[in-house]
Amino acid sequence: MRRRLEIARGLIHSPKVLFLDEPTIGLDPQTREHIWAYIQDMKRTHEVTIILTTHYMEEADKLSDRVGIIDYGKIVALDMPAKLKENLQGDVITIKTKDSRKLSDTLAKDMNLQNARLVDENLEITAPKGKTLLPKIVDLASHNGITIDSVSVREPSLEDVFLYYTGREIRAEGGNELHGMSAIRRRAVR
Repeated sequence: MRRRLEIARGLIHSPKVLFLDEPTIGLDPQTREHIWAYIQDMKRTHEVTIILTTHYMEEADKLSDRVGIIDYGKIVALDMPAKLKENLQGDVITIKTKDSRKLSDTLAKDMNLQNARLVDENLEITAPKGKTLLPKIVDLASHNGITIDSVSVREPSLEDVFLYYTGREIRAEGGNELHGMSAIRRRAVR
C-alpha cells in the first residue's frame, strides 16, 4: 500500500513524466504483481510517460516499451525488449555435464558452435533453432563419450541481454572493491 500511495502522490499534479526508482524492491510476488498492474493501468489511463529504473529484468520486460541498459554510466543498448532479445540470435541451451570444456571444444570443432560459455559449471550455448539443434548436440556428446546430466532450452531473457552487453563477471565500480564484489547496475527505461 505504501508503494501505491507513493505512486499516487506522484500523479496528484497530472505530470507528463513520472520517474519511478525501484518501485517494487523488497515486495512479495503478489504485491509486486498488483503494483505492475497499477503501473500498466496508469500508463494507459493517464497518458503519462514513465521512466522506470529497476534491477529486475522481468519487471523491465513486463512494463517497458523501451529498455536502456547502462554500463559504467553509458547506455550500451536501447530498444524494445523483444528487439533486444532478438539481437542474441537464438535460443539459450543449458547443458549440465562434468565434461563442459570437452563438450564445448567438441561443439566448436564438429558443429562450428562458437557461442558457448561456462556458467556456474554448466555449458550455455546461444544458437538459432536451439530445439532442433539439441538432438544433434546430445548425439555428438554421446559419440565422444561425454555424459550429459541435464539439458534445457529457452528463449533469451532480458537478463541474458544484460549479461551479453555488460559481461558476466562481478567487478568493482571505479576500481573500489568492496570485499572483492560489487553490484552490477541494471537500468530499464520506458
